Amino acid sequence: MKPGHTGWRHLISATDYSFKGLRAAFRHETAFRQELLVCALLLPLAWWVGQGPVEWILLGGSCLLVLIVELLNSAIENVVDRIGTEHHELSGRAKDISSAAVMLSLVVAGLTWGLLVWQKFLG
Repeated sequence: MKPGHTGWRHLISATDYSFKGLRAAFRHETAFRQELLVCALLLPLAWWVGQGPVEWILLGGSCLLVLIVELLNSAIENVVDRIGTEHHELSGRAKDISSAAVMLSLVVAGLTWGLLVWQKFLG
């Protein structure tokens, strides 16, 4: 952000940087593209599976959570790779921990969708 950017200029700049980040993730991160595709397929289904606003938010929010955590994982991996490509225990640990965060977000999404689909069709 440029110094002196406040108010609307700050909001516009921040929004521009955010979209730049989304474009970069889409362009360079295979996992982000895959998860975005799954979200694009699931979000319309949330209206059909969910029974009211709370369930819609749970279903849609669990999809968005996966994308958010994947973006953070990608950011951590990029910073670690920028520092150096040689193997270092702390670098590997940072990447493994951020990968574990993605896995847990996928578990949350899977449980959310699985339980609500089960409730609607089998419960």
